[in-house]
Amino acid sequence: MATPEAATPVIRVLRTFSDIDQAAWDGCANPPGEAFNPFVSHAFLSSLEESGSAAPEAGWYPQHLVLEAGDGSVLGAAPCYAKSNSQGEYVFDHGWAEAWHRAGGHYYPKLQISVPFTPATGPRLLVPPGPGRATRRLQLAAGVIELTRRMEASSAHITFLEEDEARLLQAPQWLARLDTQFHWLNLGYDSFDAFLSSLASRKRKMIRKERAKVAEEGLTIQQLTGADITEAHWDAFFDFYMDTGGRKWGRPYLTRKFFSLVGERMANHILLVMVTRAGRPIAGALNFIGSEALYGRNWGAVEHHDFLHFEACYYQAIDYAIAHRLPRVEAGAQGPHKLARGYQPVATRSAHHIVDPGFARAVADYLARERRAVGEDQLYLGEHTPFRHEGGS
Repeated sequence: MATPEAATPVIRVLRTFSDIDQAAWDGCANPPGEAFNPFVSHAFLSSLEESGSAAPEAGWYPQHLVLEAGDGSVLGAAPCYAKSNSQGEYVFDHGWAEAWHRAGGHYYPKLQISVPFTPATGPRLLVPPGPGRATRRLQLAAGVIELTRRMEASSAHITFLEEDEARLLQAPQWLARLDTQFHWLNLGYDSFDAFLSSLASRKRKMIRKERAKVAEEGLTIQQLTGADITEAHWDAFFDFYMDTGGRKWGRPYLTRKFFSLVGERMANHILLVMVTRAGRPIAGALNFIGSEALYGRNWGAVEHHDFLHFEACYYQAIDYAIAHRLPRVEAGAQGPHKLARGYQPVATRSAHHIVDPGFARAVADYLARERRAVGEDQLYLGEHTPFRHEGGS
C-alpha cells in the first residue's frame, strides 16, 4: 500500500501569500546551495501583494500554485496571477491581445507566471534541486495549463524564466520567445579603472568624461544598505519614483507602502544609491542584491544633471559589483545605450501557452520570425561592444 508521501502530488491554488509558510516557499524559491534570487523570495512577493502593488485592486489576482506531497509537504511552487491587462510585465503581448479581439475572441483573463513589475531572469517553476526536479517542474507547468482551462483564460505566460526551465517547456503546448537585455559582466576586475582599461580608448574617455561632469556638479552620492536605509530615504525615493515614473509611464506601479515593507524585510538585500545637492535629496537608484548579481530596478530624479542617470544607475552599480565581487549587473529592460557603457547583450526567455489552436499557430509563426530577428540583432550588437579588440588601444 502506498504511503502518503508516495501518493501522487497535488496542486493547490493560493489566493494570498499569507496562506503559505515563508520557510516552505523559500525552501523552493531559494534552496540552500543555489544562487539567491531576491525577487522570488516570500519577502519580496508578499511585499508586492500586501502593499497593494500586485493585488486585485491593481489588476493582479493571485493564483499561486503549490505542489504538495501526500503528507502535505511542499514540493514546488510558482508565483501566478490572473490578469485583466498586460501592464507591468515587460514581455509585450498587446499586439496579440488586439489581434485576438479583432477576431472576436477574449484575450483577458490570462495567466501570468512572473514577478510583477520585475524584468529580471530567475526561476519561475520553483523546485529544489535533487531527483525528480524536472518532473516536478513539469507537474507545475501542467498545473498552469489546467488552471488556464478551468478559468477559461485565453493563455498562460511564464516570463523571464531561466534557460533550463525554458528547455523543459516544449511545443506545441509551450511556445518559446526570446528578447534581449544588457548586463555588465564582471571579468575579475579589481577596480573601475581596471574595467575601463578593457574598453576601447574612445569609450574609456567618454565614461571618464561623464563621471567627471557629474563630479563637478557638487553632488553627494551615497551607497546605502541594511540599517543605513531609513524611512526618510524611502520618502525621498518615492518622490523621485513618482515624479520620473509618472512622466515616463503615466502611472507608476509601486505604492509607498511597498518600499517600507521591502526595507523592513529585505534591507540587507537592497542597495539604495542616493544623490543629494546641498543636503537635499534629488535623485536615487534602487537595486536588489542577489548572490550572483546586482539587479537595478528603479530610478528617479527631481532635478536634471547631465549624465547623472548613467552615474547613479550604471557606474555606481559597477563600482558595487566590483567591490563585492558579484559576477554581473542586470540593469533591467530596454536600453541599447547601455552597450556603450560596457553592458553586453544577453538573451531573456519566456514561454507561452495559447489555448485556441488556430491562434496558437499564428503566434507560433510570429515567434519564429521574431526569434530569428532577435538572434540577428544580438549578433550585430555583440560585434559592436565597446571592448578593445585584439591589437586595439
